[in-house]
Amino acid sequence: MIWEFIQRAWRPALEILILAVGIYYTTRFVRGTRGWPVVIGFAVLLIALTLVTTLLDLKVLQWLLGNAYVFIALGALVIFQPELRRMLAELGSLPRFATAHEQRENIEIIIQTCERLAEVRIGALIALEQSIQLEEAVESGIPVDCEATPEMLEAIFFPNNAIHDGGVLIKGDRITHAACIFPLTQRQGLNKSLGTRHRAALGLSEETDAVIVVVSEESGRISYAYKGQLVRGVTLEELRAFLTSVLVRPEESRGFLAWLRSWTAERPKPGPVVVTRREPRPPPPT
Repeated sequence: MIWEFIQRAWRPALEILILAVGIYYTTRFVRGTRGWPVVIGFAVLLIALTLVTTLLDLKVLQWLLGNAYVFIALGALVIFQPELRRMLAELGSLPRFATAHEQRENIEIIIQTCERLAEVRIGALIALEQSIQLEEAVESGIPVDCEATPEMLEAIFFPNNAIHDGGVLIKGDRITHAACIFPLTQRQGLNKSLGTRHRAALGLSEETDAVIVVVSEESGRISYAYKGQLVRGVTLEELRAFLTSVLVRPEESRGFLAWLRSWTAERPKPGPVVVTRREPRPPPPT
């Protein structure tokens, strides 16, 4: 009797388990994205229409709602197009990470470069490649292929240099391209004070999993962009802590499960302003 019940029930139980896991991870993935408020509004509207058509027995509206799944799927693809493209690209090219020691050395190179450029107010735009190849996301660039050092990055971004205008691509401990044009973000409602460098950093972070570091030429402030979020006016210690949290991974966290956890982790809820700006700290009293 028990064996017959198990034979009849294991398939429905498996289907329920798969659906539950799929719904759970889909919800975790959608939360915190730009389309999350749209999903909430559309779900409320759909539930309200369903209740009204059911209570009032509106046949035409019931038929339209019953055949609207194709349009809902197309709408989801449009709304979450940047996130889905980045997720599928990462899934198709799970990276082989460098050691933690090598990554910490690369982070210190970025920190030293930002510190030197910020002091003399020289603008910089640096993209650190991860799993998605950045050459496919930029429109142009000059191949460099040299070791990434603070001196080399300073030389590239020096105002009188022929290749100082544009972004630099770094893969591991090497500079692969310079004078790159990054895709500008198409997001509306951004702070009008954002310059081209910051908009390019935000645009590239929306299409790839790269970490982009920006040094403002006007103010010398340091910013970073990652997965569609831009944080401005950070200190060197804050930048080091962020780069360490993203780039330095312990051995046990490398692989598909870690990738899945990173995509379904809780994200900050989006507000009306997508760019976070940290004001500089006042100098200590003398």
